[in-house]
Amino acid sequence: MSDVADRAGVSLSTVSRALRGAPGVAPEVRERVQRAAAELSYVVSRNASGLVTGATGRVAVLVPFLQPWFFGVALAGIGTRLRQADLDMLVYQVGDMRGVEEYLGELPLRRNVDAVIALSLDLDEREIAVLDEVGVPVVFVSQRIPERASVFIDNAAAARSATRHLLNLGHTSIAFVQSADSTGFEWSSAERVNGYREAMAEAGVRPQVLVGESGPRGGALAAGELLSRAEPPTAIFAESDDVAMGVLRVLQRSGLAVPEVMSVLGFDNHDMAELLDLSTVAQPVSEMGAVAARLAVEAVADPAAVPHVELATNLLVRGSTAGPRAASRLVGGNE
Repeated sequence: MSDVADRAGVSLSTVSRALRGAPGVAPEVRERVQRAAAELSYVVSRNASGLVTGATGRVAVLVPFLQPWFFGVALAGIGTRLRQADLDMLVYQVGDMRGVEEYLGELPLRRNVDAVIALSLDLDEREIAVLDEVGVPVVFVSQRIPERASVFIDNAAAARSATRHLLNLGHTSIAFVQSADSTGFEWSSAERVNGYREAMAEAGVRPQVLVGESGPRGGALAAGELLSRAEPPTAIFAESDDVAMGVLRVLQRSGLAVPEVMSVLGFDNHDMAELLDLSTVAQPVSEMGAVAARLAVEAVADPAAVPHVELATNLLVRGSTAGPRAASRLVGGNE
């Protein structure tokens, strides 16, 4: 910086103010300093400027895990938007709430971030109160938190719409496969099964909820159990595409055609969903991350702002759903 000051013929403090865009510097002086900095290939140190402004130029993202697919796509959306704002992203894989509390316990001492994004942490009121003590703005992703900045989808409404799709096709025996161990997705899982139940109740049809493991393995186990019933369902609505993939695998191995024998519907629009011709509810995961990053940037400038952003979902009807065609009779092997 001293070299820039010498070349521009000004003091070090003037160089600092000019390069930070601070007021009190005449336009011609600011231009002279910027030209001198460019000639000397001088770049302002973010850490050094942060000593003056209190800003670190970093945003922390708390995530339970880096897998499955949802988290990677959301993180990519966050990272892209933060880079556009010239901010760094620090990712902390915290697992359960103990990990969150350990991180937050150190954060006020380190004070090394300007904002925190809580990515699908499924927090209760006590845990949210812990985040309130962090001392920096917090944005919640995939969970609507009253009086807190958050970005989310209406999981219940999306599940109702998807269930109605199956009902409108003529299905009256529709099973919903829910995951019991879906860390990071408990809130969305509960909302989706509620939406399914509401649509089934509206139609006067008995719900069939099967709770099991998460992911493809969970879907495979659930499909095996449903197919072993005396009267299997004619359609399976999986709470996620990961679960639906396991269902599809078992049906394929059992020689049961989809959708001729069994319709399968997922949720998420996973990268593989189109390749598998899977009907699904598409949620804008990357956009969700990008919006969360934007809210974090805005919250740093105005911590009092607590916007709620609800993003739209879209039912994508592909080749895995169709009207029932004597499906239960075929599955039961009575033909």
